Amino acid sequence: MRIAVAGGTGLVGRLVVGAARARGHEPIVLARSAGVDLITGAGLDRAVATADAVIDVANVTTTSRARSIGFFATSTNNLLAAAARAGVGHHVALSIVGVDRVGLGYYAGKRRQEELVLAGPVPATVQRATQFHEFAAQLLGHAVGPFVPVPRMLSRPVAAREVAELLVTVAAGPPLGLAPELAGPEDKQMVAMVRQVVRARGLRRVVVPIRVPGSAGRQMRNGGLLPAGPGPRGTETFDEWL
Repeated sequence: MRIAVAGGTGLVGRLVVGAARARGHEPIVLARSAGVDLITGAGLDRAVATADAVIDVANVTTTSRARSIGFFATSTNNLLAAAARAGVGHHVALSIVGVDRVGLGYYAGKRRQEELVLAGPVPATVQRATQFHEFAAQLLGHAVGPFVPVPRMLSRPVAAREVAELLVTVAAGPPLGLAPELAGPEDKQMVAMVRQVVRARGLRRVVVPIRVPGSAGRQMRNGGLLPAGPGPRGTETFDEWL
């Protein structure tokens, strides 16, 4: 089958494209570098015209509620409209475990995305996943001099590769609506994970735990980002990934 991958050049998107090819599917990359703009809609109709399914892993890096909502609402509406015009049979959107419990600004955009997808014109699945193993390494990019601020948060991290593989499996099956949540094999503290990355890379960095204020911070520290029920589980531990 032909699977259009929105955000197909990003961290998860590249893995989705690879997983789709490995299973004999034909991926179609939806990205600016491929002549497709999810915000303006340029090139979108042409790109999804022959797609059987869409996997949306497009992302924006922001902590702003307004910017997050703006990006996900616009890109999702454009993608759904183009998929409906093309007669696409399944729209799969990647979301985040705990997005309905933790009141971060970025999560507000993901909640809006979920609402649009589940109420949209294309049969759909929203697949939530916990933080990726790779997230700990990405936090090093927020270093201020030798200091790396890391929020205190409890997660059950999963390998991005396993997320990508599940998304391809889901896309090839029937729409599920809000699917059972994907998580990794074990609970981990994000501060400890980042410190492991620092040691493994031999970096001279000081990890500084940050206590996020308010109800969002309490949820992050006390299990709000853990799966609320049974669902698929990754097998690769953070230590194995590292």
